[in-house]
This record gives sequence, structure tokens and C-alpha cells, in this order.
Amino acid sequence: MSSSQLVLSTDFLDAFERLPHGLKRKVKTMVRRFESDSRSKGLNYEKIQNADDPNMRSIRIDDDYRAIVLKPDTGQVHLLLWADKHDPAYRWATRHRCSVNVETGALQVYQPREVQSGVLAEPEMVQPGMFAELRSRQLVRLGVPEDMTGEVHEIQSEAELESMRPRLPPEAYEALFYFMAGDSYEQIVASRETPAENVDATDFSRALEQSDSRSRFVVIENDLELEEVLNAPLERWRVFLHPSQRRLVERHWNGPVRVLGGAGTGKTVVAMHRARWLAEQLSAGGRILFTTFTTNLASDIKNNLRSICSLEQMKRIEVTHLDRWVSRFLSSHGLRSEILFERDSSAWNRAWQKRSTELNFPESFYEEEWELVVQARGLTSRDEYLRVSRAGRGVRLNRSQRAGIWPVFAEYRAQLAEAGKMEIADCYRAAQVLLEQQEAGSGFGAVIVDEAQDFKAPAWRLIRSLVAAGQNDLFITGDAHQRIFSPYRVVLGQCGIDIRGRGRKLRLNYRTTEQTHGWASRILAGCSVDNLDGSKDDEFKTYSITRGPEPRHMHFANSSDQDDWLVSYLSGLRDSKQGLRDVCVVARTRNERDRIKQQLEEADVEVVVLERDSPDNSAQGVRLATMHRVKGLEFNCMLIAGVNSDTVPLKFALQNKGSDSTEKISAETAERCLLYVAATRARKELIVLSFGQASPFLD
Repeated sequence: MSSSQLVLSTDFLDAFERLPHGLKRKVKTMVRRFESDSRSKGLNYEKIQNADDPNMRSIRIDDDYRAIVLKPDTGQVHLLLWADKHDPAYRWATRHRCSVNVETGALQVYQPREVQSGVLAEPEMVQPGMFAELRSRQLVRLGVPEDMTGEVHEIQSEAELESMRPRLPPEAYEALFYFMAGDSYEQIVASRETPAENVDATDFSRALEQSDSRSRFVVIENDLELEEVLNAPLERWRVFLHPSQRRLVERHWNGPVRVLGGAGTGKTVVAMHRARWLAEQLSAGGRILFTTFTTNLASDIKNNLRSICSLEQMKRIEVTHLDRWVSRFLSSHGLRSEILFERDSSAWNRAWQKRSTELNFPESFYEEEWELVVQARGLTSRDEYLRVSRAGRGVRLNRSQRAGIWPVFAEYRAQLAEAGKMEIADCYRAAQVLLEQQEAGSGFGAVIVDEAQDFKAPAWRLIRSLVAAGQNDLFITGDAHQRIFSPYRVVLGQCGIDIRGRGRKLRLNYRTTEQTHGWASRILAGCSVDNLDGSKDDEFKTYSITRGPEPRHMHFANSSDQDDWLVSYLSGLRDSKQGLRDVCVVARTRNERDRIKQQLEEADVEVVVLERDSPDNSAQGVRLATMHRVKGLEFNCMLIAGVNSDTVPLKFALQNKGSDSTEKISAETAERCLLYVAATRARKELIVLSFGQASPFLD
């Protein structure tokens, strides 16, 4: 069968992952034999007589286990759908069907309602169902298999839809969920891929090209690809993209694209697949810069890209966080100043002495004026400051007042220059000037930016200068609900990045359960969050596709009681053989994290501390991290410790409230974002711990 297509489904990979370790080797051997000759002796390739779908076949793995494969009447496609012990495998085959949706053209595996004794009882309908207004053909257009439309019309509640979910194709459940949540039929259809021509329900090869099909089937092209897929079947993001994600990835965009999405919606996954796609699309010699905000995130992204990209593709993709790129670039041009990421207090204090005694503005006003006007606008001279717009600052300044303020800023820069130092914003501007002077520019054909919410305006001006404006130039992902490193709002349009008509949003949350997502969203209720381009964003229209336990809040009288419970809980997980590798304990501060570390180590609980500049590794033990450090990671169980009134929000953070500038989020909102980020790292279970007086955020 060298000319046939071997296709693996996500159901098969699910079943494969649950098989005993020793049996997985037998499955790989079976698949390779099947690839070379489906009629090979010993495979026992045979039709399943009592299956509703006449195309269901079974293949022998060993004496006890069977794989289920579907061979359509026409074509050379073989689809591996399931693997299990003999009897359960056959039951799976008799209950499931695999066909091409006549409206969407997608290949679907689904489980219709079982018919008892050949007769289906008439439903007792007391009122119209939730989807009664949709005709059967409309339901099919939404992805519902034709032979399940009757069941869907009977659904009376969200609970009934949820109970039916395991039997429906994923796109059908999602469409019904969106409709139930308030989206119109027309909106849902408009967001879907539409077949370019009439659907041939017998053409499985054509069906496999549809985005919905590609989100749950992978066509195996060679033995290397087969090995890679079977070696890491749980890392679905490597192979399968949701259609909404694929439409963002595999497209030639006529300018910058901004992709928003709540925690867990797969923004970084989309950005990584975009990098791989561009590596294939750019002309010879074209290079891609993939940048993000922190060293840790850049390291994680680089490692993950290696798992989906070939060596040739990786040669075209440079992954680094922006500050490191700037440092190397300036050094290569002979500029080797010490880079400052915070204000130099001694230089500032000397500059502060230059202030005008006729002006009665507090020092905090000068500090924010420096950050939000001078640095954010890239000003280098008194004349520029006298002319610049200060919209959003809340305090008007006339020309005379500006002239009186500027000497402080000029002196501060002079002090830094004398000491051989530059603030990072000035480094961005210096790099931008150098790039504009170079005829060849940066050499990048495209730039991808992840965690966009934490970049400030000077960084965005540099990013704009890194690649010439045009097709596929900038691809930007972010979520202002997760803004934890910078309190400053940025309007991309004011930085020369025009995303009009190219703003998109991911709405499906793949990581965080509906229960955890709901809990975390309430933390930010009432907070005004922007969309990175001057308008408001509403994260709460994100939908989680998984369900789990309700988050727990455990309150204790004091820290000792909290620590005792932590030790008992973690020891129980360890002793039950569940392991602690996928459990993380998070604290607001390093001091609290280290105090918990000491308590756990004294109780012989193995711990791994995640430091700011070190990636996670494969070592065993519960992870300990601060709320800032846990960004970008995810764990089955998250325990957020010490969520007390004096820690969350952190009193020190609240003391620096600043002015009423509309360009800066409040300190309280920033603290709420931190708790939101920590909570949404949980894949399955979230436990919040407090002692003394609990945080007001938990009310």
C-alpha cells in the first residue's frame, strides 16, 4: 500500500497514550507493517460484521489487543481510529461512525444514540428544544452529522448538551455552544471554512484537506513523521491546530496582524506555527525574528519550535527576547553602554536638583512625565518636548511649565552618559536610528511578537523598524488581562503599526477548565482592559472546552497551619504515586516562596524552585515559583499560597499609585492581573490558600 494514505486520528492517539508501555512498541510495529502491506499475514485485517459503518475493520496488535481502522469504499485512505483490548475495541467500532459532512466537507467521527432492539423510542417533548429554531440542514452546516440532528433538536438544557459532547464532532459542539451563548447562526457560519464547491461525501482524501479535518486527523507522509507523532501524542499542539488557529497561521496577511486571546487559548502555539509556516513561505534567505518579553519564555519557545520545525526551518528563525537582541545589535555597532531596566536613583537624584523652584509638581509627576511622555514618545530635545502632545496625562502644561521641567530630564541623561549607562528605552531608540541608517535594515523578512501586552511604546517603535512594512511583516499575539510586567497601555497605531482590519481574537480556551476560568475572570470583574490598540477588550467571551472541579479556597488561622496543610497535601500526592512534577505552589513574593520552600524541605517534600532566569527542567519534585515567574507555564494542579490582605495586593505595590494618567493601569488592577495569571496556569485543579485576613480579591 505504498500509494495509500495512512491517517491517524486524535481518538487513536488518545487510545494509544492509555495503552501499557510495552504494548505501545507493538502498536508501532503493527503500524509499520500495515504501512507496507495492509494484507500482511499476522495483521488479521478483517471486516467488523456487526458495525453500523460497513467500512470499519480491525487489525491485530497482539493476542489481546486490536486496532480499529476505517477503509472507505473508494480511494486509498486508511484511517486508524482506535486501539483497545479485543472486546472494547469491537464495541467502540460498532458504536461509532466515520463520514464526510455533506455541508462542511469535513471528515467526522461521532457516536449516534444507540438504538435499542432496533427501535428508537419517541422523545417526550414538553417544550421546544434549545435549537428548535434551527432547521436540520442548518445544524448540518454547523457540523452536526445528519443522523444526529434529531437528537440535537431534543436538547433542552446546557447540561444535556454537555452530556452529548463526547459523542459529537468537536466543531458541532463548539457551534452549538456558541449559539447557546448568544452568537447567531449567521455569525457562526461566517467564521467557518466554507467548501469551494459541492461536497463529495465519498472523497475522503479531499475531506482530509479541510481545516476541521486537519484539527483531528494527521496524514502520515513517512516513517520519521510517524515516529514523531507516536512518541509524543499528548503534545497535540505540535500537529493539530483548531480551524480558527489555522486560518491565522496559513495566510498571507497584507500588513501587521494582532491576535488577542485569554489565557489558555493557544496564542503562543499559533505564533510558533506561524513562524514555521513563514519559514517555508519567505523567499530564499528570508529570516524571521520571534521575540517575546522574558528570557524564560524565549527559551521555552525555542525548545518547542525545535519539536515542530526542521533544521532548515530553524536556521531561518531567530528566537530571543527583545532586550537581548538590542544589546547584541548595539554592541555590534560599537555601543557598549550598561543597559538599565529601572531608573538610576543616584543619577535621578542629582538631576532632581535641577528642578525649577517655581513649579510645584511632586517628584512622582516628573517620574511619570519621563516615562509616559519623554521615553514613550522618544523625545531627545527640549524643542520636541515643547511641541509634543501629552494627551491622556491628566495635567495640562503650558510652554513655560514644560521649559521649566525639561532641565531635569536633560541632566538625568547627561548623568547617565557620563557613567556609561543607558535606559532600555534609549537603547531601543538608538537601535531604531541605526536600523534606519542601514540600507539593508535588520535583515528580517518577518517579526513575530508574543506576550505583546508587556512591551512599552519605545519597544514597539523599534519592532516596527525591524521589518519593512508589507505582506506578512508583523504577527502580534497578546492579552492585556495578563499585563504583569508593565503597567502602561500602548496604542499600536501610535507606534506606526496599523492593524486596522487585521485584528483577530481566539475564543476557545484549551487549558483552563470552565470552572477555573470563571473563578479567575471574576478577579478582573470591573477592571477596564484594553485591546492593545486603544479600545476595550472583553476576555469573558472566551469559552473553555473542558470541565473540572470547582476551585477551592482554604483559609487558615496562621502561616503554620497553612504550611502543615501544604505538607500533608503534597505528601499525600507523593505517597499515592501521582508524583509532584505537575504540581506548582505559587507565592506573591520571593520571601514567601523561600519560606514555603524551607518548610517543605524540612518535611522531606522534594522541591524545584523556578528562578527568574532559569527554565523548568525534568527534575522531580513540586515546583515553587513567584506569580511573575509562573507566566507561560502550566500545571495540572496549582496551589496559590499566602493570598492574604497584606500580600495580595502587595502593599508596597499599592503605595506607588502615580497620577490619574489614562495611559497607566491602576496598581490594584496590576495586582489583580497577577492573581489572574497565576490561577489560569491550572489545567485541572486550582487551590487558593490564605491565612489571617484573606485578600479582598477573594470576596
